[in-house]
Amino acid sequence: MTDNNVNTSGWAGWGVFAAVVLIVGGTIDAFHGLQALIGPDTAYFLGQEALFSIDVQGWGWWHLIAGALLILVGVFLLLGATWARVTAIVLVAINAIGQITLISVQPWLSLALLAVDILVIYALTVHGKEIDAKKA
Repeated sequence: MTDNNVNTSGWAGWGVFAAVVLIVGGTIDAFHGLQALIGPDTAYFLGQEALFSIDVQGWGWWHLIAGALLILVGVFLLLGATWARVTAIVLVAINAIGQITLISVQPWLSLALLAVDILVIYALTVHGKEIDAKKA
């Protein structure tokens, strides 16, 4: 049953866009995680002050789990689960914060992904009732 008090606009279709972005991003994250788990255990980086190392295994597990969560939430978002919309907003907000911390390292990619994150959050929060009404 649809709610007659909710006017749907073109933004209702952006819920599908958000779900697809989550699924694609989750798949890429999961592959990066698998690459890190299969590859060498440590990576070395030369910073401005010193040489430092990162445990690649921990990074790999983080990306594998995050990727699986993004895929799962994206699929349930396509199915119309309200909890998936809320979870997607939280996951995308965490990603946006991560992109802000990476602006000095990869400015153009970080800004582009930050723009997509903001668009997804906007579509899922401001137009959430339209998305629910269209699925009903």
